[in-house]
Amino acid sequence: QVQVVESGGGLVQPGGSLRLSCAASGITFDLYAMSWYRQAPGNQREWVGGIGTSGSINYADPVKGRFTISRDNTKKTGYLQMNSLKPEDTAVYYCNVKLGGSGYAYWGQGTQVTVSS
Repeated sequence: QVQVVESGGGLVQPGGSLRLSCAASGITFDLYAMSWYRQAPGNQREWVGGIGTSGSINYADPVKGRFTISRDNTKKTGYLQMNSLKPEDTAVYYCNVKLGGSGYAYWGQGTQVTVSS
């Protein structure tokens, strides 16, 4: 059974930092690309960034220079380090893992990030 579980969300002040984790089980993690998405109330889910199986990383423009994505295949875990957080970063953050060249993809349940003073 495949499970994808995000953790690390919470309430943080503007300018603060959080690190989200995405732990996967039931898959050969190093064969899967991992992406982060977020969804704010009333908005569509948007792509934040992703890391491929080769380690290549891409970010959406709103988070470039502030967010860092990484992965540890030995722990089957990916990370989203978020610095210089802004109120507009407030959203539920989701992890998605996708097997390259296939339709197999799995979502986590999401973790809430709230940036407020």
